[in-house]
Amino acid sequence: MSGVDWDSKLVIGNKARAPKVTRAPSDLNAGAVVATDKKVTGGANKAHQGTDHQRIAKLDRENEVAPPSKIAPSVGRAMQTARMELKLSQKDLAQKVNEKPSIMQDYESGKAIPNPQILGKLERALGVKLRGADIGKKLEGPKKS
Repeated sequence: MSGVDWDSKLVIGNKARAPKVTRAPSDLNAGAVVATDKKVTGGANKAHQGTDHQRIAKLDRENEVAPPSKIAPSVGRAMQTARMELKLSQKDLAQKVNEKPSIMQDYESGKAIPNPQILGKLERALGVKLRGADIGKKLEGPKKS
């Protein structure tokens, strides 16, 4: 081990490059590396260079979407009274309009998001208005002209 020269470099896998003969002035500048001492920044404001968390949080608060409105309690009461008059359980009414019993429970308790299709089915099944101004009023037959 005494014959090892620690100052020499051994590079494995690289071919030695042959010196290139320069023929044109462009060949001289092709291998040149230009070094600059001046650090160039993009003109950013130094005070706001990091993320401005307060501004981002304010934008998030402004862009929040309001939760969808729930059904009015008067609709639930009208449904319940009409269902009781017809002597139907929530399960029976759900089968009649092809919906789940849990949906009927949500509509009567006022937790459901109103769906016009379901309300239309319920109006026909119960014979009571559940949309518009006269909630709870009995439905009349088709208008005669």
